[in-house]
Amino acid sequence: MKSIDLMVSEHKLIKRMLTVLRKASFKAIETGEVDYEDFAGMIDFVRVYADGHHHGKEEEFLFDEMVKHAGPAAEKLVTHGMLVEHDLGRLYIKGLEDALSAHKSGDREAVLDVIGNAIGYTHLLHRHIDKEDQVVYPFAERTLSKEVLEAVDLRSEAFENEQLEKGIQEKYMKVLALLESKYVA
Repeated sequence: MKSIDLMVSEHKLIKRMLTVLRKASFKAIETGEVDYEDFAGMIDFVRVYADGHHHGKEEEFLFDEMVKHAGPAAEKLVTHGMLVEHDLGRLYIKGLEDALSAHKSGDREAVLDVIGNAIGYTHLLHRHIDKEDQVVYPFAERTLSKEVLEAVDLRSEAFENEQLEKGIQEKYMKVLALLESKYVA
């Protein structure tokens, strides 16, 4: 299994959830209603699948090897670019969660923070994914040795198999399909 190809395919799934998040945000503006359960599902998808599953592979396997083996340009790209954006995404999701909690507790104005954090996250992730697909991954493929890339592939494959046994991929594909049926279809 080529891990970079897998990560690109995961990006497509994550972008589909970004569409759901945007549509749910628009529905909240249109109707004035916030579906807390649906937003909780979106946050769970982001935290477990997009961040834990996908970003975990990037950070632990690919980015780590880039910093070790691809020189100062890779170190800057990873530590001052990709990892900073991963953390910023986590900040938006925490802000979204806090805003949902405030709104649920009766702070009607917190709907602004729900929308702001949700849309901020979607914009960040779209740009971030495009950079990874068009710049970071091709850079890694050009600069890392065949042996290092194979080691990343082996670690990713082992991780994927562990996650399959836990049902992570299946669970979050079902969550995505359910939310898409409500907001995108």
